[in-house]
Amino acid sequence: MVLLTDRELMILKAIVQMYTNDGQPVGSKALVSQLPINVSSATIRNEMATLEGMGLLKKTHSSSGRVPSILGYRYYVDHLLKPDKVQSSDLRRIRASFNQQFQEIGDIVAKSADMLSQLTSYTAFTVKPELKDAKLEGFRLVPLGGHRVMAILVTDNGDVQNRTFTVPRNVDPEAIEAVIRIINDELVGLTLAEVFQKLKTSIPIQIGKYIETPEGFLDVFEDVLKKSATERFYVGGRLNLLDFSKQHDPGSIRSLYQLMNHSSDLADVLGSPDQNIRVQIGNEITNNLLKNYSLITATYDVDQHGKGVIAILGPTSMPYSRMIGLVGAFRTELARRLIDYYHDIDDI
Repeated sequence: MVLLTDRELMILKAIVQMYTNDGQPVGSKALVSQLPINVSSATIRNEMATLEGMGLLKKTHSSSGRVPSILGYRYYVDHLLKPDKVQSSDLRRIRASFNQQFQEIGDIVAKSADMLSQLTSYTAFTVKPELKDAKLEGFRLVPLGGHRVMAILVTDNGDVQNRTFTVPRNVDPEAIEAVIRIINDELVGLTLAEVFQKLKTSIPIQIGKYIETPEGFLDVFEDVLKKSATERFYVGGRLNLLDFSKQHDPGSIRSLYQLMNHSSDLADVLGSPDQNIRVQIGNEITNNLLKNYSLITATYDVDQHGKGVIAILGPTSMPYSRMIGLVGAFRTELARRLIDYYHDIDDI
């Protein structure tokens, strides 16, 4: 770790804060007026040159002022940063956005991505809590007419999934009813992992007594089940990316948007952070498309219902203290809203 004197620490902190607030390179004269110590501009210039030599600052080609380097941001975040207290107006906005009726868990998490992007003016990601311990609560088929039916699956944590498909004309409606009874009798109350196991072993044999080719029906059921069991990512503020992106090549922008549409790629980028808020800057982010950005991720804990992830993607020059404060407050409010939702489900 680079060891800095108290004055160097003070100067680096001030430069990061000034630059992330107004985006202008910081010169020695401007810095003198911001420091709580009485030193000359010449002394400040010497200290800034020393910090530049350490790789913590860099000089812009169009100004005599300095800006933080990636290493400088990293040092600031690790050793100098204190999260800002969230403004009461922001807290009211967060709570107001969650103070409405939601039909599904996914609706709450999707809303949170939009709200977090609006609060930060960056691109936001939210991930539903994992469903590894969720249990199947019910399954039914709703006729839609013309041999079209809707398969509806409900888990005990309030997640509802559905899929519409066509039933072959030669399938007896009574056979379908028998299949539904088998599924509800044999699978309801089991965890999703246990359900998947039975779908591969005993269930096809039982359903085969009523339907000649049970594989087609079970494929539909399994598809709905996988949709419920899979982590789902929500993205808010996609267009915000254009406001702070340094990429001007249309191909690069297109690649970034494609990244946001692939859950597996997003899963690699967001990773599995622990309870602490994590800040990744530049090349620390796993995907090379994001080497000019910073990513702040945090988990939120919904008691026995699991943990999810929230994240914001912005420029390396983001105001880290404010953003980390917002992310911390937001995950607390999101977890609280989801816990309330689960309690409401349990009371029904």
